[in-house]
Amino acid sequence: MVQKKRKIRCRSGFSITSLMIATTILLAALIGTSNFRYYSALDAKKAAAKITASRIGLMLCENWRGLGGIETYDPVAYFGSDLTFTASSGPAEPGDFTLLGSYTTTVNSANFYITLSWKDVSAGLRALNIIVSWAQREQGQSSLNDADTIFKLTTYAL
Repeated sequence: MVQKKRKIRCRSGFSITSLMIATTILLAALIGTSNFRYYSALDAKKAAAKITASRIGLMLCENWRGLGGIETYDPVAYFGSDLTFTASSGPAEPGDFTLLGSYTTTVNSANFYITLSWKDVSAGLRALNIIVSWAQREQGQSSLNDADTIFKLTTYAL
């Protein structure tokens, strides 16, 4: 009896090339997602610091303006234990403004450096300038030299 030869059939499955391509695509998607999450968290921290700085500046500006823009304004005396301000060095005031004082406050373990200055624009009208600076790159305790971001606010008082 003559035996029949078996035909060699191609088995269906994955080749190593198709597995490598699929792995590469999955890794690219995973790395892209990780980068997106990292930069989203980093941007959220930067936005929170900027919001805090703007709130500090606005609060000081409104408080000082509410007192008529007096030349003896001292946030240490007006805020007490609610928000602790300490006299220190701060960012430079604009050239044509008179320096009132520079202060530091710490919020959410980040230091904010504040400079208050004023200028008489005309009789009975005073411009109040507040500059808030902080270290965007650093977390935790930092110094004025580390400050790389500035928020400026100017208002007028009668």
